Amino acid sequence: VDYEAGVCIIELIGEWNDVIQNDVMVLKRAIIEPMIDQGIQRFIFLGDNVLNFHAADDAYYEEWYNELEEGWIAFINFRDHVLDEIKQYKIDYYLNFGGELDVLHWRKLSPHQLIEKVTQIIDRR
Repeated sequence: VDYEAGVCIIELIGEWNDVIQNDVMVLKRAIIEPMIDQGIQRFIFLGDNVLNFHAADDAYYEEWYNELEEGWIAFINFRDHVLDEIKQYKIDYYLNFGGELDVLHWRKLSPHQLIEKVTQIIDRR
């Protein structure tokens, strides 16, 4: 987390399950809300290793999106079947992904370089 820049990078691994474990609610309440209270407005999620996603609805994603005054949520390098489920449940309305974000070689970048690159991509959209 870079509190001065107002940005957070989180790498997700394994399974994302909103249906059974309500992962997004736990993430939002326990991690995201305290960060928003500290001025974090931009969130970068690295998803190369998210193997499964089970969506429920878009309520927490919408709430989170609406709490970001001038920020955004970016999903980097998520697998196609994960993005398909995100689109199916209309969660894509609240997230930035695809295009240059899906081929970003983030491991070669420092955190600050990654933040700059993602910001440039999103600002051009």
